[in-house]
Amino acid sequence: MGYRIEHDSIGELKVPDEALYGVQTLRAVQNFPISGIMPHKVFIQATVHIKKAAARFHSKVGMLDKKKADAIVKACDEILEKDKWIDQFVVDVYQAGAGTSHNMNVNEVLANRAIEILGGKRGDYKLVHPNDHVNMGQSTNDVIPTAIRLSGLMLVREFLPVLDKLSKTFFKKGQEFKKVFKSGRTHLQDAVPITLGQEFTAYGESIKRHHDRVERASEDLRELGIGGSAAGSGLNTHKDYPVAMAKLLSEQTGLKMSSHPNLFEAMQSLAPAVSVSNAVRNLTLDLIRIANDFRLMTSGPTTGFGEIFLPVMQPGSSIMPGKVNPVMAECLNMVCFQVLGFDATIAMASQAGQMELNVMMPVIAYNQNQMLTLMAQMLRVFEEKCVRGIKADEKRCQYFADMSVQVAAALNPVIGYEKAAEVVKTALKEGKTIRQVVMDKKLLTEEKYNQAVKMEKIVDPHGWSMKGN
Repeated sequence: MGYRIEHDSIGELKVPDEALYGVQTLRAVQNFPISGIMPHKVFIQATVHIKKAAARFHSKVGMLDKKKADAIVKACDEILEKDKWIDQFVVDVYQAGAGTSHNMNVNEVLANRAIEILGGKRGDYKLVHPNDHVNMGQSTNDVIPTAIRLSGLMLVREFLPVLDKLSKTFFKKGQEFKKVFKSGRTHLQDAVPITLGQEFTAYGESIKRHHDRVERASEDLRELGIGGSAAGSGLNTHKDYPVAMAKLLSEQTGLKMSSHPNLFEAMQSLAPAVSVSNAVRNLTLDLIRIANDFRLMTSGPTTGFGEIFLPVMQPGSSIMPGKVNPVMAECLNMVCFQVLGFDATIAMASQAGQMELNVMMPVIAYNQNQMLTLMAQMLRVFEEKCVRGIKADEKRCQYFADMSVQVAAALNPVIGYEKAAEVVKTALKEGKTIRQVVMDKKLLTEEKYNQAVKMEKIVDPHGWSMKGN
């Protein structure tokens, strides 16, 4: 393996000839052999978008030689459009504070590739310099918070359709199950009858509302701090740079962005990332609840609720023949627990900055992007392999609806709460149905009982389930 000698302000290192990265990247690799986890692909793309926009702007205003700028832009497009050179981004996600190592990794890869495009050899930074040309007008301190916002927007754009599809599938199941009567349950005890469709429609509404919350939370990501340079003052930048960069990045990504009205605040605060994380965390809490409902409703098949059938995905035991488990709901729970960890990390890291900079940005970037990617993929699989294929055990659901002593609640307006409570106690003590006890005690005629305890009227007394969804 051949190598070339590169130097930075600290000294010299031998950089492998085949590497597009340079000495500062290599130094970071040596310093931080922590997790072996490389930067998220979308975070790389977001950073490259910033470099591309900067090269375009500085060429237009005459601050950067057009040939150099064109070469940098071409190098950027190879990564953005052709997925090339991704393996050259090699700095561990746990690295020096603020993300200087990641920023220089991107600067060096683009510089060396631009050098090659111009006919030079890697490491010949007289042609294109990582700091002076690729990083022109920039600082890690405004590049990384901008890349966090941009990558968050890019991933939210992919995430929202997943939530929309899951919500619609729940609503579809709600329609499919709208005449499946079952016992409601509160405190895990029998409650008044409802329909399985009402439960699933409620799941759909919950996911729909979380879709809107994530979308609203992501709006703050659209204000970018690029142009603040080292501390927010815009040192070494063109006066038009912040606004122009927001426009160029909007054009390049198809995402609407603007320059933050206070570049100091945009570099100090990671509140927009926290807001998105909070919205995903809140979604996660409802998903855990829904997954656990599924696990309860499918429990059995002979000694549990057994009200729904989840798609059979794999054998459930290495020793118990024929056992089938709710594996997709279990997997969803595990992913949700992991996402809660991501959210906790983002929260702690967001308050750990001091003065003009949050130095914990690399771990915020990693957790934000991993959270959105992992949750999106999990929900794609959950919708496809679980929710879409759920079937109702209508006979078992009806059995529980008929057996529920809480149909007695429908008798309250007719015989009063206290008499209805006595009926329930007697039914439980003697093992009889509510109907039998009412008839035995001659509290109502059969005709009046049937009018009061009509299942369709109990589950939807006002016709609400027929509206909207």
